[in-house]
Amino acid sequence: MTNEMTDRLAIRDLIENWAIWRDAGDWERFATVWHDDGVMHATWFQGPASEFIRVTKEGWAKGVSILHFLGGTSIDLAGDRAIVQTKMTISQRGDVQGVACDVVCTGRFYDFVEKRDGRWGVVVRQPIYEKDRVDPIDPSARLELDQAAISKFPAGYRHLAYIQTQIGYKVKMDMPQLEGAEVQKLYARGKDWLAGKPL
Repeated sequence: MTNEMTDRLAIRDLIENWAIWRDAGDWERFATVWHDDGVMHATWFQGPASEFIRVTKEGWAKGVSILHFLGGTSIDLAGDRAIVQTKMTISQRGDVQGVACDVVCTGRFYDFVEKRDGRWGVVVRQPIYEKDRVDPIDPSARLELDQAAISKFPAGYRHLAYIQTQIGYKVKMDMPQLEGAEVQKLYARGKDWLAGKPL
C-alpha cells in the first residue's frame, strides 16, 4: 500500500469518526479528531473545537438533538494537507410552534485537514448548506409555519435556522450554500490551503 493510499484511508477514518463519536457523545475520542487549534463553523456556533465540544455537551443536557449522516467523500491531497468534502445530512429534532418536528438539511462538510507529527486532524470544518425541509414527526399533525420569519433566512438552511432560533440559538446568516459568493470564497480558501498558504 502506498503512502498516499494510507493517508487517504486515515483521512476517511477521521471524517467518519467525527460523526460517529460526536453523535454518540463519545467526547473523549471526539476531541482526538481535531488539532489543538481546530475550529468549527456551524449555523449556531463558530469557534474553537474545544468550545464546540463544551457547548454541544451543554446542549445534550438540555435535550438538543442534532445527528449527522454521511455519504461519499472526495479528498484533494497535497502532501501533509488535504481538503475533504463529504456529503452529509444534519437532522435536528425539536418543537416548531408546539409541533414535534424533524428538520433535515442536506449539504457537504468542507474540511481543512493536516498531518502533524504523523497524525491527521481537522483544522477547520465548514459545512456547506444546500437544501433543507421540516416534517412533523406525527404525519397527521398540522404545522403552520411563520412564512414571513422563515423567508428571512438563507434558502439553503432556512428551516434549520428557523428551528434553531426557536430554541434560542443565534444563527449565522452568511454560511456557504450550494451557490453564491460565500461558497466561492470557501473554495478559494481551500485552493490556498492546498498550495501551502496559511488560513
